[in-house]
Amino acid sequence: MPTYLSGGIFKKLRSTSNTKKLLTQVVSGEVPLHVAIIMDGNGRWAKKKGFRRIYGHNAGIDTMRNVVKWSGEVNLKVLTFYAFSTENWRRPASEVDFLMQMPIKFMETELEKLIRNNIKLQIFGELTGLPLNTRAAILEAVDKTKNGSGLILNLAFNYGGRTEIIRAVKIISEKILTGTISPRDINEKMFADFLYTKGLPDPDLLIRPSGEFRLSNFLLWQLAYTEFWFAETMWPDFSKEEFLKALLEYQKRERRFGGIRL
Repeated sequence: MPTYLSGGIFKKLRSTSNTKKLLTQVVSGEVPLHVAIIMDGNGRWAKKKGFRRIYGHNAGIDTMRNVVKWSGEVNLKVLTFYAFSTENWRRPASEVDFLMQMPIKFMETELEKLIRNNIKLQIFGELTGLPLNTRAAILEAVDKTKNGSGLILNLAFNYGGRTEIIRAVKIISEKILTGTISPRDINEKMFADFLYTKGLPDPDLLIRPSGEFRLSNFLLWQLAYTEFWFAETMWPDFSKEEFLKALLEYQKRERRFGGIRL
């Protein structure tokens, strides 16, 4: 083998070849309707490289942008990112302030691309708790992409699964008190209609990088029968090859939803 192909160039060529092969395999199989992703490991990735945590969050935005593109290549219908949880307010003020600016920066650079690619942006979370400029940027993007008929892109921001469930219970309780509905009307379908994910299929696949094995208060109701895929890779290093491998692994799973296949 020529020496100039024995190092990084060869590895890059081999990776590209593998990715193309994986992409062909994925699109020839059953692609999940809805993929949810916990974007984890940004801060640890940056710290390992000797940088501040915010450097990792910036790098994570690049990965997020790439995954949206890759999702279009496999014709994914719904993609949900866990960006900022209700528990993330406990982080240092400087980091929280930076994270509050990220939706603004993302919308500034990506909004026109979302519109051009027919992507519909939706937000899960308590927007009233956000700074006014952050909330304004998010709501503007939601409004300007509301007619998109392609990929539905959900951003869970200031979101907590328990908070979402309590919110639904409060809304239903108020409707019972006003006589709009009866307690006898309550079932799983009705309850789901009062969650942020109303009208969307539950996630078929959850992807969590960074070596953590927990849900972190994310979509607790909706993930009841979701397939999980974990990776050691930190989110900024999450690659197209890993994304496709996760989809391929999903295609190998036998989903029984509590039953059995005869």
